Order: sequence, then structure tokens, then C-alpha cells
Amino acid sequence: VIFKPAPWSPSQKMTIQEGRNAKQPTSHSIGPGSHLATSTSTTNNTSRSNGVLSAFFGSLTAGASAARSASHHNHHQPSAEQQEPIPTPPQHQQPAIAVPVVEEAAAAAVAMVGVASDNNNQQPFRGERPLQNGCEDKWSWSKRDRSKEVWLSGANNRTVHFHPNWSKGTAGIRGTRVLNNGRYYWELSVSQRVFGTSMMFGIGTKKARLHVNAFTNLLGEDKNGWGLSHKGLLWHGGIARNYTKRFKENQATRIGILFDGVAGTLTYYKDDVCLGIAFRGLNEIREPLYPVVCSTAAKTEMVLTESRRDFVNLQDRCRAVIIKHIKTREKLDRLNLPYCITNYLAEALSDCTTPVTPLEQQLIDYYLF
Repeated sequence: VIFKPAPWSPSQKMTIQEGRNAKQPTSHSIGPGSHLATSTSTTNNTSRSNGVLSAFFGSLTAGASAARSASHHNHHQPSAEQQEPIPTPPQHQQPAIAVPVVEEAAAAAVAMVGVASDNNNQQPFRGERPLQNGCEDKWSWSKRDRSKEVWLSGANNRTVHFHPNWSKGTAGIRGTRVLNNGRYYWELSVSQRVFGTSMMFGIGTKKARLHVNAFTNLLGEDKNGWGLSHKGLLWHGGIARNYTKRFKENQATRIGILFDGVAGTLTYYKDDVCLGIAFRGLNEIREPLYPVVCSTAAKTEMVLTESRRDFVNLQDRCRAVIIKHIKTREKLDRLNLPYCITNYLAEALSDCTTPVTPLEQQLIDYYLF
């Protein structure tokens, strides 16, 4: 293709005007720093120079189109409109505000584990819930690691009852799932009995207390727990920080928790609304971390309605497909697979399928219903 641009002289100023939608990236700082933002400015050009550029690039476009038409090895590439957009989680730039009475201690806690939120940026789910491309994660609440004021019921012990008669303190229970280095999402359906000093949802180590004879914010009272209370406060290291609005009392709600062990973050969701990243630096914790819930309110109920995890590798993905069709150890043993393969598949089966005994269920029905 031969083209001949229009003549021009050095006295003519030729500039290239940026597109109207062209913007430079905007950078924000997270934490108590300055808020940085950069923007672009456009340059006005003379109509004559624009005409020269139009002729120049028009010739190039025509030549490129002709060359593509003559080629017999054209490969189709989807356009930007045809490609499926990838949803991105909401970004939260502003840190939560520390409770005034613990400002000095708060600074020390932030140095170890960051806490970030922005109530104005709370956004609903865009499409699917987190980790929908992962697989079901079969864990439950531990019958051993719990307060004496916590009872379990339902399929696979996934329903937790706090203080079935009356409340004399704070009770908690730990899940069986070790969270470190993985990506996990679980949802809790909380009954309408939302009230009291503190109802909490989060994670903790085995050193976190699960019972105390006092009404307190148990999860996050020390460095062994990270929790969100129904009053909208985040707790860690005995320090509270504003995070979201107080939950409405006597109104059922649904709480989602996303743990990202790779990024080291913990994110909360409430009734299909993402509340933003609550804690950071969790990938630096070397002790095993577990899901934890606790409550001071009598006869409150929390049900583990959904639990999912991300795949580790292709082998893990294949195992998840097999487990969908083999849901019990008895069916797995009938396959007569090699010992190592049987053990690997059995690891994905729920290890907490021990049902509630008839006596336990009778006591639960008597006190709660």
C-alpha cells in the first residue's frame, strides 16, 4: 500500500490529541497518609494539523485492512465486548476508626494486623458468591472444641444453639476446618434473636477461649482471635474498631466470611452485601486458624448453610468431582482402589458426620422448642 501524506512545513505545529476517555491510573493510599490522585489534560490542536493526522492514519488503516483481507491465515480474536468481564472485589481505601479510649494500643495492633473498611463503599454481590468456581467444603462445628453452653443439632452438626436455657456468660465454638494457606468462604444463617452484649463471627487459633462467665466480646479479646460483633465493631488484640452499622435487633440475618490465606485477608458479607476487607496480615500467622462463632444472648441459633473452598491443583479438582458421586466412606471402600488413592479421596469426605444422639436431640427439643 502506497500513501502520500499531505505536505506540511516546520512552521506548522502538529500534536496528537488524547482520546476523550483516556485517563491515567489513579492511585490511592490506604491508611493514615495523603490521598493521591492524578488526572490527564488534553491539548487543543489546530484544525490543519488534525487534518494531516487524519489523512496519515486513514491511509495506514486502509492499508492494514487490505493486507488482512488478502491473508489466508486469519485467526479470530474475540472483541472486548465479546469477552466475559471478570468481576473484581470492591476496594476499600480508608481504615476503620479506632475507639478513642484505645487509640495508642490500636496503633500497635495495626502494625501487626491491618484493619480496613469503608462503609460508603459497601457493594452487593456482582453475579455469583465468592468461590463459586471452587468446590463444596465439608467441615462442621467441633463437638469437642466448644463451650458447655453450646449444643449442636441438624445435619452434620451444622446448627449451633447458644445458651439453650438462660445465659450466664459468653459461649463459643470452633469449626473443624484449618484455614491457613487456602481460600475459604462460608455463610451463617443467624436467627432473629439478635441482641445482647455481643454475637461474634470470625476466626481464631486453638488458644482462643471458648467460654467465660462474663458478658464480653470473646472473639478478639487477645491476639488469638479476629472477630466481628453484631454491633458493627471489629475486635482483635482487645481493641475495637468501627467497621459497619449495628445489626438490627430481633431480625434474622445472613453473614458470609471469605478467608484468603494467600493474600492474608478476611472479608465479611452481610445479606449479600460485601462489607470490605476487615483484617490483613493473616498469612503471617503460623498457628492453625479455625472458624469461630460466639454469643452472649440466650437461645440464639446459627446455622452453617454454605461452605466452599478454592482448588489447590488439578489433582484436588479431580478429587472434588469424584466426591460428588461418592458421598460416604462405605461407597468409597466398595471401589477397591489402591490404599493411597482411597486415603486421598477419604480426606475430602466429611470427618464430622457423627450424628447427634437421641438423648442430645431430646434435650435440645425440650429446652429450645
